[in-house]
Amino acid sequence: MKKRQVVIKQRKSSYTTTSSSTNVRYVECQKNHAANIGGYAVDGCREFMARGGEGTDDALTCAACGCHRNFHRREVQTEVVCEYSPPN
Repeated sequence: MKKRQVVIKQRKSSYTTTSSSTNVRYVECQKNHAANIGGYAVDGCREFMARGGEGTDDALTCAACGCHRNFHRREVQTEVVCEYSPPN
């Protein structure tokens, strides 16, 4: 077995500071409830609401429509903030 050495270099910049935050929201349900009869119908659930607390199996099930969270459209909002500090 060969050993591998990993070197991580960090660049320090005194001029700019960048931070970002990501918000993930699950909105309307897109599950086709009429697929088994050859049609197309969604239930009209507007937003995912977790049935249980974080870390439980029910946290991935919607309390309003009973579907898994993956059937709800995922909406990602990313905010990037960049601050510039001129050199002294």
